[in-house]
Amino acid sequence: MELWIAPIIGVVALLVAFFYTARVNKVSVGTDRMKEIASYIHEGAMAFLTREYKMMAIFIVVVLVILCVTPGLGFQTAICFLVGALFSILAGFFGMNVATKANVRTASAAKDSGMNKALSTAFSGGAVMGMCVVGLGLIGVSVLYIIFKDTAIVTGFGLGASSMALFGRVGGGIYTKAADVGADLVGKVEAGIPEDDPRNPAVIADNVGDNVGDVAGMGSDLFESYVGAIISALTLGMTIKSGAEVGNWGGVYSFTGESTPLLFALYLAAIGIVAAIIGTFFVRGKEGGNPQKALNMGTYVSGVIVIVASYFLSQNMLGTWMPFVSIISGLIVGIIIGQLTEYYTSEKYKAVKHIAQQSETGSATTVIAGLAVGMKSTALPLIAIGVAIFLAYSAAGLFGIALAAVGMLSTCGMTIAVDAYGPIADNAGGIAEMSELPEEVRNITDQLDAVGNTTAAIGKGFAIGSAALTALGLFASYAEAVGLEMISLLDPMVIIGLLLGAMLPFLFSAMTMEAVGDAANDMIEEVRRQFREDAGIMAGTSKPDYARCVDISTGAALKKMLPPGLLAIVAPLIIGLLLGAEALGGLLAGALSSGVLMAIMMSNAGGAWDNAKKYIESGVHGGKGSDAHKAAVVGDTVGDPFKDTSGPSINILIKLMTIVSLVFAPLFMSL
Repeated sequence: MELWIAPIIGVVALLVAFFYTARVNKVSVGTDRMKEIASYIHEGAMAFLTREYKMMAIFIVVVLVILCVTPGLGFQTAICFLVGALFSILAGFFGMNVATKANVRTASAAKDSGMNKALSTAFSGGAVMGMCVVGLGLIGVSVLYIIFKDTAIVTGFGLGASSMALFGRVGGGIYTKAADVGADLVGKVEAGIPEDDPRNPAVIADNVGDNVGDVAGMGSDLFESYVGAIISALTLGMTIKSGAEVGNWGGVYSFTGESTPLLFALYLAAIGIVAAIIGTFFVRGKEGGNPQKALNMGTYVSGVIVIVASYFLSQNMLGTWMPFVSIISGLIVGIIIGQLTEYYTSEKYKAVKHIAQQSETGSATTVIAGLAVGMKSTALPLIAIGVAIFLAYSAAGLFGIALAAVGMLSTCGMTIAVDAYGPIADNAGGIAEMSELPEEVRNITDQLDAVGNTTAAIGKGFAIGSAALTALGLFASYAEAVGLEMISLLDPMVIIGLLLGAMLPFLFSAMTMEAVGDAANDMIEEVRRQFREDAGIMAGTSKPDYARCVDISTGAALKKMLPPGLLAIVAPLIIGLLLGAEALGGLLAGALSSGVLMAIMMSNAGGAWDNAKKYIESGVHGGKGSDAHKAAVVGDTVGDPFKDTSGPSINILIKLMTIVSLVFAPLFMSL
């Protein structure tokens, strides 16, 4: 019965998701024009997901067959893989379905009721995604363990989640940035029309992209991080015996029952869900107040609940408070990385202001300054991650590292809710602009959107930090599975693996950026063609062909997402089969080290370029239409695939490679 507590809490999370869905649906959808625009966005987003999932069905069937015939795995692991893939798909589908309904209702709430109602509506839409992710994740892991009683089999669930996450993040990222780049370069720079202007043929595709990339893609990213962290904690927890030393700082585990560390990990995740649910009810804005404070309050409440509960859980279940130290180290480093991300990407601080200043001398200096900010921004987060690893390992060994990842992700439901709020608010602003609502409505949505930019930047930092700790925890589980006590850097096979692993994030990033560039080129040509062939578009007497631009983004995303996705799956299999388990360990270490650096650099550089453009648009350095603004738009365009395609996708790359290695460990051991 003890094991069933976790899936029951997961079901509660899904019930809360339905509650917030009902809250969103009660809000008016506004005018006929608002309904029309919202229907374009909703239909485009759901059409993309439907086509993407049809392609993924073929991939799922192929992997199912491979798992069934691979020695040491079989149909049980295949079933877990199938459930993981389906749950990841369901989380993305439910979350994006509600998000594309919440956007127009947020704009309508801003028009009819003001800031507070608009904030509540946007956050409620994001909360659906958050609760679906943690609810389905905990239900899947815990129920499959109850059925199969073997953590090695349950790793298949993580493989399914990671596979879908990578394709979802890459596909969504290509889609959104192809549309964004096309809309910006032709609309803002060439035609001189505002962002979200209904005359821009790419504007609907751009708004659809916000959902498929930043809602569905981001949700699937953190879904697989959440699942991977729990799986690594379960795997390592099963190796702990009562009476064993906790870590380097002394102390001894004291518990009855061999499954208690495993139960501890599940209970910790369940407590995090309860904390996130409670936190969502503390998000209450005030008219004239700062929406950021309301969102922060929910996050702080969730974090405090986890801190207090995890201390008592450690003492009562494991007989020592040392695992509590590991959990807190993960929570704190997540907060630190989020704050550092805000520092390097917010227009309030000197990094972004420096890029804006450099824009006065042209596009080249804008790009140089942004790259420098991105590279510099890797130092402090890596130090923070290193300190967290030291504390977590010293307190509770390898199990402590896995607990640090679970601790960081324990309030994932709240984190995703706040993050998904951003693109909903962004869409609401676009709908308000295209529907020609009064200026005071756009002022409210702009304020909500500005807060969303900050939450998105913090969310990306959180995703990177969680990816590093989750991948390290899964790496420790892989080492345990194949019996690796250490990896020698004097072994040439290990060095080969290390170098190849360090290279993969660069190759992967090149493939995803080229995909965005090619798709954006098609989008630019299409927008130019429509402007050239139909003068009525700019005159406002005829309507652009939005559907054609949506189709270009959809086709390009589905076509271009497969090669980088397959790279992440095939590379560890080839190295493991040809060079052995030690070389594969080197590959994973190399990919982890360079991948985390690349992810931080690209995400922060892209965010800094984006906000430097927005900072100039606020009126400094000549404001909109100035030469500095045009240079900043180019910088933002370069940064778009950095922050929304390649950077976030690297997080999943390093985790997927590790989970593939863990799942196929029995095959490597049999060679």
